[in-house]
Amino acid sequence: MPNTTLRLFRAAALLEALSWAALLTGMFFKYVVVHNEIGVKIAGPIHGGLFILYVLSVLLVREQLKWSPLVTLVALVASIPPFATAFFERWALRAAARPSAADADPEYSAP
Repeated sequence: MPNTTLRLFRAAALLEALSWAALLTGMFFKYVVVHNEIGVKIAGPIHGGLFILYVLSVLLVREQLKWSPLVTLVALVASIPPFATAFFERWALRAAARPSAADADPEYSAP
């Protein structure tokens, strides 16, 4: 299960960022090019669903990656600006791959 939740988080973060691109493209066509709502009508609900999937995946993966409440909050806030989920996902997985002081030394006690 841990690998599954991590994969879900990664996929949700990247797909949510891509859906932002689709939604922004639809908005560009709606307001600038053809004044037609079809792009927003298609991309809007898709983006909304992926937004919810991302938020749920953050809540599922936070314990596995041992996120603090602050990191969890940053992950949730990253769902708001366009493309921020992709940047947060890359940072979070790199940070998770680095060994912590507690992992390196079993005698380590946090200050």
